[in-house]
Amino acid sequence: MLLAGKTAVIYGGGGSIGSAAGEVFAREGAHVVLAGRTLDSLERTRDTIRAQGGRADADVVDALDEDAVARHLADVARTQGRVDVVLNAIGADHVQGHPIGETSLEQFLDPVVTYLSAAFVTAKAAAAVMTVQGSGVIQNISTPGARLGGVGIIGNAAQSAGLEGFSRALAAELGPAGVRVLCVRPHALATGASGSYTRRMFGRIAARAGMSTDEWLSGAAAGSALGRLPGARDVAEYLAFAASDRAAAMTGVVGNLTAGAILD
Repeated sequence: MLLAGKTAVIYGGGGSIGSAAGEVFAREGAHVVLAGRTLDSLERTRDTIRAQGGRADADVVDALDEDAVARHLADVARTQGRVDVVLNAIGADHVQGHPIGETSLEQFLDPVVTYLSAAFVTAKAAAAVMTVQGSGVIQNISTPGARLGGVGIIGNAAQSAGLEGFSRALAAELGPAGVRVLCVRPHALATGASGSYTRRMFGRIAARAGMSTDEWLSGAAAGSALGRLPGARDVAEYLAFAASDRAAAMTGVVGNLTAGAILD
């Protein structure tokens, strides 16, 4: 198994990517600690993992609370003996689809501050544990907005480009200590749009374009080389491999899981 004997902490563990990653990480042998602000969703994922024979715990932690995250990871390291993987998979609703003239400074900064703050807080706490161990993997989730242009995505673009730049810079900083830092850039998730904030956000973008959410998602799929959108499980499988020792020479990279919407 790819992650046998490892401990993986997932912030945003009740969301589409976080829960899928939790299941795959556990299947691959990791003890998974699911963390987030909503206990119900965390417990559903935890119970699913346990029903499948995996090991998982659920902890209520706000990824934007620097002290709480530092305490949480220190506690996990103390009880489990180490922390091998920290995945930042938090998600938050934000304004997309509006041109700059209809976007306030607050709306522009909302995703930038939220997503980059969570990346900084979780990575800082992870680095404190992993540099002492001399090993570990930190993972972040970006979006195609880091590379694509278009009306109404300036906040998303700044957030995503910032996450990718942050991950590359941190990889160079922590590499000498044996810590790898990776980012993944999936497209809109075909299997993640049925719930939580993503359905609402995509729906607002679609409505502005005069179409339904399903029509908007179909158009996004048609614009990819593979003619489809990735699923949360596609992303989770990649994250498991990237976190494993089989990818030991991989750091500072952004995994392109856009199904060919972006061709590197």
